[in-house]
Amino acid sequence: MAKLPVRLETAASRTRSKSTRLRLRAALETPISFTLMVHHIALYKLKPEVTPARVEEMMMNARMQLLKIPEALSIKCGKRIEAEMDWPFFIAMDFESMDKYAIFREDSIYVKFMEEVIKPNTDDSMVLDFEMDPGKDVRFS
Repeated sequence: MAKLPVRLETAASRTRSKSTRLRLRAALETPISFTLMVHHIALYKLKPEVTPARVEEMMMNARMQLLKIPEALSIKCGKRIEAEMDWPFFIAMDFESMDKYAIFREDSIYVKFMEEVIKPNTDDSMVLDFEMDPGKDVRFS
């Protein structure tokens, strides 16, 4: 009867072999070296009674309130230039990921802003989300 070779395993050899397996697994996996940046645009139709002064107030509130939420990288808002435009007011925001956008939407500041500023002044909305250049830091663009 043939004897099988005996392999003596120590704690150091187990650590080395586990480390080697992890390195090999990492080398075989496709690395994800970027973050899916998100550009969110919300277009709004205003109620007939909303005055130009009220639109200015909405813009000021959007910047003052929404920039307090750390998940938002940038906030932009504006009003129409041409009177015939279907969507006279917009808010555009940038996020590091859809996860950060989801956290933003649940923030109490955002919920309050929607209830107190957007809903009382708008009739309709269209929301558009776009993927941006991976890893682009929008603070420097």
